[in-house]
Amino acid sequence: MWFGIVNIYRDNIIGVWDYMKLMKTTEAVGQVLCHDITQIIPGVKKDAVFRKGHIITKEDIPVLLSVGKDTIYIWENDETMMHENEAAEVLYRMSACGTKKIEADTQSGVSCGTASKMHPSSVKEGKIEVIADCDGLLKVDSKKLEKVNSFGELMIATRHGNTTVKKGDKLAGTRIIPLVIKKDKLKEASNICEDGPILDIKPFVVRKAAIITTGNEVYHGRIQDAFTPVIEKKIAEFGAQMMFHEVFDDDDKKITEGCLRAIEAGAEIVFCTGGMSVDPDDKTPLAIKNTGARIVSYGSPVLPGAMFLLSYYDAGDRLVPICGLPGCAMYNKRTIFDIVLPRLMARDMIYADELAGLGEGGLCLNCDVCTFPNCGFGKGF
Repeated sequence: MWFGIVNIYRDNIIGVWDYMKLMKTTEAVGQVLCHDITQIIPGVKKDAVFRKGHIITKEDIPVLLSVGKDTIYIWENDETMMHENEAAEVLYRMSACGTKKIEADTQSGVSCGTASKMHPSSVKEGKIEVIADCDGLLKVDSKKLEKVNSFGELMIATRHGNTTVKKGDKLAGTRIIPLVIKKDKLKEASNICEDGPILDIKPFVVRKAAIITTGNEVYHGRIQDAFTPVIEKKIAEFGAQMMFHEVFDDDDKKITEGCLRAIEAGAEIVFCTGGMSVDPDDKTPLAIKNTGARIVSYGSPVLPGAMFLLSYYDAGDRLVPICGLPGCAMYNKRTIFDIVLPRLMARDMIYADELAGLGEGGLCLNCDVCTFPNCGFGKGF
């Protein structure tokens, strides 16, 4: 492993030496900088003090020396090599556009985000950031990302996939490691994304939700229904609202009929609240099964949320998720419900193996100050 890493860095250094001219800074007046020169003032700024293409003047020499540049690289043109700024643009396309038509896209500029869902920042110090142009669910092709980052001499760093992003959010950053890279190598790496980009944003499209409230205690008025307002508030964050609501006692046949009526009325998703434990009066899992829905999983390796049930009902013209929500979704601030809800609202199919993968990171620490989703909870997706 270490030998491989050493080889990568050795090759990078050799590449720079072969295609850059090294000069003493004090002798570089009139020369053209081939890359941005960064100045770091702790707690104040980290930015380029000079940009690529800047012609060095006599007055610049003390500034360059003050940032530790006793020697600098001057670009010597070589048609087989690509500069870090241009390479960052290629990596942006791999992230946001795919590379099937990369040469044609190059003629019209770098901005080619997936269906106009994202755009690039300006190139700065050899880096380009990918910025969201809409709200939605961030999807990351993890296999492609790993292949690209295993290539050597280049990198793409992203946010966690399957998380909610807002317009203007930073999604990823791209750059090559050395100052220049062989064009052939970058082209070979770009082939990884020929059939599509690494990133996508799925908009939240579910608008009509049904809530089926279960439990003798609510049905007979012994306690107030505190579950429904929690669900309404959380789905409203994704632009959806409750269009159907019925309350049932612990009669599984009635609950089944209620779910089917909700779907017939046009519900795009159905939430059944309560009745999800192993107690004899809890009939919600049986009721959901009897709708004919395909059960993805009854149970999840998440706390709070172990008794969660996910299923999909085939309504002919659409697949309707029917979810069984345990009582923790009403009581705890963050649960399995908060992890799966963004994907459900974006109509992003969830599979059993994905739920099984939630075990690592599936334990909520119930912090006094909750920072979800900017924490480790639910990052197993």
